[in-house]
Amino acid sequence: MKCFFKMLATAAAGWAAFNVAMFLTFRLIGFGVDGHGVLLNPQSQSAKLIAVWTKLEPLPLVVAKPYVIIIGLYAFAFMQAVTYRLLSPAWPVGIRERALRLATLRFALTFFFWEFFTPFNQLGEPLPLIAVELSFWAVVALAEAFAIATTAESLWKNTALAKEA
Repeated sequence: MKCFFKMLATAAAGWAAFNVAMFLTFRLIGFGVDGHGVLLNPQSQSAKLIAVWTKLEPLPLVVAKPYVIIIGLYAFAFMQAVTYRLLSPAWPVGIRERALRLATLRFALTFFFWEFFTPFNQLGEPLPLIAVELSFWAVVALAEAFAIATTAESLWKNTALAKEA
């Protein structure tokens, strides 16, 4: 049971870092506090993507009911913490080395695929804005991974995970 609570705490750290990084990148810069951010500029953005985020009903849950997405993001953070717990013993020693590997996994297997398949493929987002979003996702992946690695390594002291570190 103690192990489960350590996983919950590790996930909470990753979840908090993920949300702060999302707010600082996508919300403040990308969409803008007033909805006039770089990612919603009609001069450079796909009209289809803008319509999905701002006009077409139902609006995305992250806009209409953000609490649903916030809860779901905790589930993803928990899965990231489990992934870290399972894979980190096979990785080189050190928070930085392990966090970079976790961030790379998250970025490549989640964020890069998402940007390719949905904004680029389905919504016609221009490549320069895809690049902006990928840079935002890199910040998010790094923030989450460093929070998870730092928390896991401190919470799992005197355990098999810590002995591997």
